[in-house]
Amino acid sequence: MSTTKILGLGNALVDIVIQLENDNQLNELNLPKGSMQLVDLERAQQILNYFKDSPKTITSGGSCANTLNGIANLGGNASFIGCVGNDKYGEFFNADMLENGIKPHLFKGTVGTGTAITLMSPDSERTFATYLGSAIELSDNHLSPELFSGYDYFHIEGYLVQNYDLIRTAIVLAKKAGCRVSLDLASYNVVEENLPFLMEMVENHVDILFANEEEAHAFCAKSPREALGFFAELVDYAVVKIGKKGSYLQHKNYVEHAGGVIVDVIDTNGAGDAYAAGFLYGLMTNMDLKDCGLLGAKLAGEVVTVVGPKLLKKQWKKILNKT
Repeated sequence: MSTTKILGLGNALVDIVIQLENDNQLNELNLPKGSMQLVDLERAQQILNYFKDSPKTITSGGSCANTLNGIANLGGNASFIGCVGNDKYGEFFNADMLENGIKPHLFKGTVGTGTAITLMSPDSERTFATYLGSAIELSDNHLSPELFSGYDYFHIEGYLVQNYDLIRTAIVLAKKAGCRVSLDLASYNVVEENLPFLMEMVENHVDILFANEEEAHAFCAKSPREALGFFAELVDYAVVKIGKKGSYLQHKNYVEHAGGVIVDVIDTNGAGDAYAAGFLYGLMTNMDLKDCGLLGAKLAGEVVTVVGPKLLKKQWKKILNKT
């Protein structure tokens, strides 16, 4: 068990995963393939009604929560801040946190727990229709210095950027508590819609930045390798993920390429979250830069072989025997 502690802030969501027969279904629902669309309760119900006869897999999710799940299963000390409804999904989310060794700081909202309808294309690309529900009721007023006391790392998901006051307050409190701040950009359309704010946060407050190729291009209109150098001017640790080819990594002037893992992909949901878990756990346990990237790639390579955003217990047993 690592003595280094990480705190995460994210949307507490329950994932409802649905396998698509074909991408025409996305077109019929007017959902851009590969994007994350925020929807209201009525729209979420409309989408679920469309798939009323389709099999569904339900699991607790949210990008940050998925990352903390990976860190905790590796042996890291992890806690999560979020907001859920007073309903069965909220109880499910809390129980899953505890079962996986994560300390939950869950506030109660006035509406239902948020859900992320995750639509899996035949080529394994995923498209999200996210009803934030109570998750969006998490505000800067919920945060206090005590929540951040004693932690070494603070991780935020990019999906939270619709709430600028929350992120600003959280980052200030994390910095005052002595935390390194980690940000996962999360989705290219989130980056496009919030670029000035994200640029300000990254340039002034973020220490560790994760981006995939599309997110990096949306942020700075550069190739992955060029984006790495751009990010490294702004943050202490820059990571640009390049799919099955692995990732580019930079810390100060030290640049590495960590190779990917070749597997039969079933579901890409959670790959980026799993990668961040491996990389951050590597930093928390003083691994060198390339080994952090390789551990991230190992977890990402495992999670894409199963449906859902988290590894199965049997996969953890295999990984922990080898790690």
